[in-house]
Amino acid sequence: MTSNKFLKDLERRGLVFDSTDREALAERLSEKPVTLYCGFDPTADSLHVGSLLPLLLLRRFQDAGHRVISLAGGATGMVGDPSGKSEERNLLDEETLTNNVEAIAAQMKSFIRLESPDSSDQNSSMLLNNLEWTSGVSILAFLREVGKHVTVGTMLGKESIRARLESDQGISFTEFSYMLLQANDFYEMNQRYECEMQVGGSDQWGNITAGIDLIRRRTGKVAHGLTVPLITRSDGGKFGKTAEGTIWLDPERTLPYQFHQYFLNVDDNDVEKMLLQLTLLKVEEIEEVLAEHHRDTSLRVGQHRLADEVCTLVHGLEETRKAVLAAQGLFGDTPPTDEVLEALRGVIPETPYLKENLENTESLIKVLVETGLCKSKSDARRTIKGGGVSVNGIRQDPEASKLPEEVFDGAYFILLQKGRRSRHLLVIS
Repeated sequence: MTSNKFLKDLERRGLVFDSTDREALAERLSEKPVTLYCGFDPTADSLHVGSLLPLLLLRRFQDAGHRVISLAGGATGMVGDPSGKSEERNLLDEETLTNNVEAIAAQMKSFIRLESPDSSDQNSSMLLNNLEWTSGVSILAFLREVGKHVTVGTMLGKESIRARLESDQGISFTEFSYMLLQANDFYEMNQRYECEMQVGGSDQWGNITAGIDLIRRRTGKVAHGLTVPLITRSDGGKFGKTAEGTIWLDPERTLPYQFHQYFLNVDDNDVEKMLLQLTLLKVEEIEEVLAEHHRDTSLRVGQHRLADEVCTLVHGLEETRKAVLAAQGLFGDTPPTDEVLEALRGVIPETPYLKENLENTESLIKVLVETGLCKSKSDARRTIKGGGVSVNGIRQDPEASKLPEEVFDGAYFILLQKGRRSRHLLVIS
């Protein structure tokens, strides 16, 4: 893809919020592959869905033939970025930061291809930690080599700093200095790896331009910057937040099933934007998906494609397949297969049972109570009589007290359901 076509594709997807001189950037990209970077601070042991835009931006540049650097902020994470924050972060201890860096580094590796583990290979995309060049620098050396090139007036003019100064919380010198650390990161990578461009979320524009200015002042070189918008929902809600909390990329913090469901349930008004920004589908293919989606929005064609694509990017094809099967088990209209039931493991509560312990005349009553779906045997009988109990998707007879014999035929799992939402999986051995 040519440089102009590549930039226009980013613009068509709504992925360019701010950038340095567009013509100069297009000209530079057309000359030869550029080395660019994006940084991620280890504030938690997982990235979240808000990180997907910059992660995928790196991937898009790499797919277009450029060399990308994904930077884990082991050093900057010790300080905390004030950008977009109304109050100061709690400082993390060194052990927590180290664990967080390792965790997010593993996630970043799934988005960019590391062709060579040797960072001296100028054609290799890399994963770096800014502790590499920051940990041994003294405060006096930092002030002389970095601080002397940045005026306080320039820093006060940055939106991230100005907003905090005007808030009740204010800003500490520690967070005020963050911009210098990030600017120095850009300078160091420019010197070490010929990195000429930094990308990030729109809240990083002040930090990015500080790095560009530092490189110009210290070396006379031209550097470039580009930011993507922060994702927002059309209803005004914060993207990546649910009533249960943040949607994380770590499958142990947010199950792949939950991750898939989050995107499956996005509003129709958000489908086009998210398909354009959060998938690697070509724009023309997205237009075809949307045309089919709008023919009958009740089928949620766009949401299904979005959920499948994003879940596969983050968790892989197999986990996406299991998420789809799990949804069939919970919401499908036909009795679930054993494969579908197995996909529910980890999604709903489960209890192991020996088959011989489930073959008595009151086995249905027994498991309803023991799994906690019903409070007592009398509660279980009332619920069954009221038509509120299903086994493997089949509503049980009002007079039933025993699990139906057919569910044991070569089965490893049995799905119990009380009402519309309470479910429990029996694992048979």
